[in-house]
Amino acid sequence: LCKDDIPMVRKAACSALGSFSHALEPGHLQGELIPLFRKLSEDDQDSVRIVAVDNCVTLGKILPSDKTQELVFPVIRQLQQDKSWRVRYMVADHFCELCDAVTKDLVEAEMAPALVKFLKDSEAEVRTAAAYKVTGFCERIRVELALSLVMPCVRDLAADSSQHVRAALASVIMGLAPVLGKSHTIDQLLPLFLSLLKDEHHEARLNIISKLESVNKVIGVDCLSQSLLPAIIELAEDKQWRVRLAIIEHIPLLASQMGVKFFEERLAKMCITWLADSVYTIREAATENLKKLTQIFGVDWASVNVIPHVLEMCNHSNYLYRMTAIMCLSVLSSAVERDTLEGMLPAVLAAVKDPVPNCRFNACKALQAFSQRLDSKVLSSSVQPALHAMAGDDDPDVKYFANKALTACMEVAG
Repeated sequence: LCKDDIPMVRKAACSALGSFSHALEPGHLQGELIPLFRKLSEDDQDSVRIVAVDNCVTLGKILPSDKTQELVFPVIRQLQQDKSWRVRYMVADHFCELCDAVTKDLVEAEMAPALVKFLKDSEAEVRTAAAYKVTGFCERIRVELALSLVMPCVRDLAADSSQHVRAALASVIMGLAPVLGKSHTIDQLLPLFLSLLKDEHHEARLNIISKLESVNKVIGVDCLSQSLLPAIIELAEDKQWRVRLAIIEHIPLLASQMGVKFFEERLAKMCITWLADSVYTIREAATENLKKLTQIFGVDWASVNVIPHVLEMCNHSNYLYRMTAIMCLSVLSSAVERDTLEGMLPAVLAAVKDPVPNCRFNACKALQAFSQRLDSKVLSSSVQPALHAMAGDDDPDVKYFANKALTACMEVAG
């Protein structure tokens, strides 16, 4: 089958070669299967040669190190230089696995120059695949070699004409920080992080934001805030809502590492602004974010910096703002003490009389959340009467959530 005239048959045979090799004894493997493998790796159809890349990985795991170097590595070297970009793409996509199949000396002497070629390949697809492997490869070689061979290519890729290449690099480049160390991160990587944070392609920006933690561990919050925070604050208003969402998700981490004073100066106001975002997902995430900040900085901090702003929003002329404010109070209810909760209660009780049904049923949901923490006297004197009134509401959703909250109150009351 490996010699069949039909390319699809040869491809199928080549695909089965790797799994079949596990069942053979070393003598048969080296004497019979390896020659077939090498023949298929030189096939005139690139669809067959593509499958040979997987076989290199499989055989590299089975054969002893010296035999891999003798029998498999020449094929790896040949496939790295293949005329078909699809074959080069497959080699780049499996690059770290191929590195693990050979000795470290070969990795540094032969595989490192090969990766550099892939990072400079004329085809964007090959550069993209290679970009994904930059950090994994640098973990396998000496720092000096990474700095001299790989980093020049990384700098070029950060300004690559293909947005997919830049996005691929952005997804892994933050992982280079612990590999290169603090000094090299500050000197060589920070400018690239900043460039990618401002990239016109939102996926590149998103990929950088989502990996901030790994850089922070290396260079510290002071350096991170001085170099990248201005760009992060700018992205808080990014036109792509997924970028804004990624920023919100990383705010608690930044807050815990920056400290309360620094946070109040730079980021606190921004967290309140998100409650008025035009996208519901952002408003929802903003409420969870404020809860996490309350847990980090404490209820006293929230009583001054968060809750007054939320209570003010409860009276806003726009019903979406009022609804978000009620949702936020509901979320905060599990993070504050009873005294603070009772201070928030009047705003929720007022909301059950809101002219907009969505606000009323969200107020019912908030009262259900409050009921788990309030004193039984407050429940019977304030919460239950309001819910009984809502149980007769004209809107079916309001009626449903009012009855659901009433049931929860009665369970709490025993």
